[in-house]
Amino acid sequence: MPPVVEARALTKRFGTFTAVDRIDLEVARGEAFGFLGPNGAGKTSAMRMIGAVSPVTEGQLRVLGMDPEREGAELRARLGVVPQEDALDQELTVAENLAIYGRYFDLPRPVIRERIDELLEFVQLSERRQARVDPLSGGMKRRVVIARALINDPEVMLLDEPTTGLDPQARHVLWDRLFRLKQRGITLLLTTHYMDEAEQLCDRLVVMDAGRIVAEGAPTALIAAHATREVVEIRLAPEEDEDAAVQVLERTGHRVEALPDRVLVYVDDGDAFVREVHARGLEPTAVLTRRATLEDVFLRLTGRALAD
Repeated sequence: MPPVVEARALTKRFGTFTAVDRIDLEVARGEAFGFLGPNGAGKTSAMRMIGAVSPVTEGQLRVLGMDPEREGAELRARLGVVPQEDALDQELTVAENLAIYGRYFDLPRPVIRERIDELLEFVQLSERRQARVDPLSGGMKRRVVIARALINDPEVMLLDEPTTGLDPQARHVLWDRLFRLKQRGITLLLTTHYMDEAEQLCDRLVVMDAGRIVAEGAPTALIAAHATREVVEIRLAPEEDEDAAVQVLERTGHRVEALPDRVLVYVDDGDAFVREVHARGLEPTAVLTRRATLEDVFLRLTGRALAD
């Protein structure tokens, strides 16, 4: 089947600033595709062009086989959008927010009522149907936004930082709902700077930095290609000479990244390396051995952490 999204040399400029710099990408139908990167990497700008709300500066873009510039209204009717900001009407009830949004798509009132029932059950908010939005928790509001984005039965969902600001429990609830959407065959495009979210949700992703794609692939493949099996995080005492300690660690032959609050060492056997650290006379205040993540991939490719 033809790709849902196909872009060639896609570029977005704001004056002299280039937000998206000649990127190529394809997204298959039914795929969960992610844009991973820090704030300002160009993720949201790319999504806004795909969503037909921001014109393309240069390059070619087709979404569901359509030109977003010439066929924007028709395209938007087939998309569901979850923006960074909830933009809900706080004084209306949950059901009223969905009903008003359904009218934007000229859906008949009986269809809207039926879909509201289905969607509130899907996002586990049926009991909040008549509740005002204002006092709802952040996680509940995000679920209302997802239900609202599904009111027009979209083929593609665009989710811009869907879980930013949520507590861990609310994030996992939202992940479950998004996974169920993927099971239904809905194509998901999401931006995130949470590496665990990208690993959980994305079949494939691109890593963006300064408007460019620096890597592309499945999360596990990217980790295997650009990181080691384990990472040892070492925190040194304030009085420790960090430069000297880093030199000692580098002499072990492993890749070392010195961050402001800790030193990362990329190894295949974390326990064996920790023993070697102590044998070399270093006494860190804390040592943590963990598996490599997409943040390590990003650090390797760009030289900075996702939180920068």
